[in-house]
Amino acid sequence: MKRLGLPISLLLFVGCVDCNKEVNSNIFIEVSEQVKLDFQHDPGADGSYFMPESIGSGCAFLDYDNDGDLDIYLVNGARHSGNNASQSPLRNRLFRQEPNGTFSDVTEVSGLGDPGYGMGVAVGDIDNDGNIDVYITNYGLDVLYRNNGNGTFTNITKEAGINNPHWGCSAVFFDYNLDGYLDLFVTNYVDYDPAERCMDRSGRPDYCGPGGFPGVADILYHNNGDGTFSDVSTKSGIAKGVSKGLGVVSADFNNDLFPDLYVSNDGEANQLWINQQDGTFQDLALLLGAALNAAGHAEAGMGIALGDMDSDNDLDLFITHVGSESNTLYRSEGDYGFQDESGAMGLAGPSLPYTGFGTGFFDLDHDGDLDLAVANGRISRGTLLKTNNIGYWDYYAEPNFLFENDGEGRFHLLDKNSSPFASLIENSRGLAFGDVDNDGDIDLLLANSGDPARLFRNDLEKKGNWLIVRVFDSDLCRDAVGARVTLQVSGRRLSRFISPGYSFLSSNDHRAHFGLGMDTSIDRVEIQWPDGSTETFAGVRANQIITLKKGQGSKSRSLQTAKYGNS
Repeated sequence: MKRLGLPISLLLFVGCVDCNKEVNSNIFIEVSEQVKLDFQHDPGADGSYFMPESIGSGCAFLDYDNDGDLDIYLVNGARHSGNNASQSPLRNRLFRQEPNGTFSDVTEVSGLGDPGYGMGVAVGDIDNDGNIDVYITNYGLDVLYRNNGNGTFTNITKEAGINNPHWGCSAVFFDYNLDGYLDLFVTNYVDYDPAERCMDRSGRPDYCGPGGFPGVADILYHNNGDGTFSDVSTKSGIAKGVSKGLGVVSADFNNDLFPDLYVSNDGEANQLWINQQDGTFQDLALLLGAALNAAGHAEAGMGIALGDMDSDNDLDLFITHVGSESNTLYRSEGDYGFQDESGAMGLAGPSLPYTGFGTGFFDLDHDGDLDLAVANGRISRGTLLKTNNIGYWDYYAEPNFLFENDGEGRFHLLDKNSSPFASLIENSRGLAFGDVDNDGDIDLLLANSGDPARLFRNDLEKKGNWLIVRVFDSDLCRDAVGARVTLQVSGRRLSRFISPGYSFLSSNDHRAHFGLGMDTSIDRVEIQWPDGSTETFAGVRANQIITLKKGQGSKSRSLQTAKYGNS
């Protein structure tokens, strides 16, 4: 990859070249009304400027009924004080995708209409029965729902041993000890006191920031394999890292076959918890260059994108931040950790005026490299950017971002008129990625605070072919979360890590999506399973959705070798 010869201190503030690049306007056509996705997020705003109103909410793509298409789960707020406290309760909503591509609200029959003050959602099969279960983070007690396999869910929070009364935000399922059962990591934000009152610069009441409240330790739950979980936060070392967590993603960052964790913190150093293979974790973010930006400053970390944006087979990280701070791209340098190359790669300058939340890498146009989407929205009152439907949340609304990768890891901001997703000005938070119509490209589900949820279908004319791979462990009867999928295509290697918990407060399509450029066939597909074994599948054609099952490929030597951070 070509590198720019600018000092890091300057790169941080350099904007993108060829910003607002024009492309075909058929990127991400909004189809919410067309597919009957009708959801209005309500944070219960009552004029008290209750801080959780400004943070949520999340969303998820999930196939809860195992029919092969993606359903949708949307997290809602709740009444909390004032005159609206006596009104009918607000609930999260589950929408089932029907064979004709429309969605039906099945919240009541499913039992998944949690009434808590919702923040985020994590999705994973906790009991290896082949059915996706759902964990919901709340301002207040989190909730775990078990999928009964018949279209209904049961709240098993208490009997499962889950007890997180704090302000939970992003969460992720992952198997940290490789015993075959998915464990759970939950980020906790701050110890908020609703009695505190804050003002904006004009002396008007507004939402408080995190600075006036102490942080809260995140929680690691070990899956005991019998339907219960044990809190191992202290034993594992996670509890020592008290901070203000908002985002989390799990991946094997040091290629030792054990999954690690990256946590984005609000106004404090981010954490990179390296799995020590003995049930404990060590935070090596500062040592490895992923704790602070290039200027040595902690930033307001929110959403996290994970992916190999420069096609060198290392996992890079992109973190969204509050306005006046640039979003940060931590480019992986392999054994040497990470380097902030936000400015050099065109991602610093455009983000400075805006506050980013949900985000993700994906191949927008199938040219073989990873592009980027960012959902924006303020946390404090600002300049009015839209003139229609003036309301409470309009003063917090901002446009979203779409960035195109030039093939060398440098990004160009697409013109806001390129897509309704980019031209929309609302108070956006969660953002989920998945192929909702199974046509081979990635669509977007956007969760807005105080505004409707929106589904965007990717109708862009593609530059190449594609492949979607579901990796399934038949022994465990579930998707192989933590697997690495690598395609060998015309002398190049394209890699994806199965980790659906990226972005912000959201969960994504469990399948791996690849743009292939002009290639119509794949030399081979290599899957490194979570237990470290590796299989190769040959004879795979482009432009299809395939399921590859463990044990059905040709066994091959492990691709990975251990690196830093293990005792």
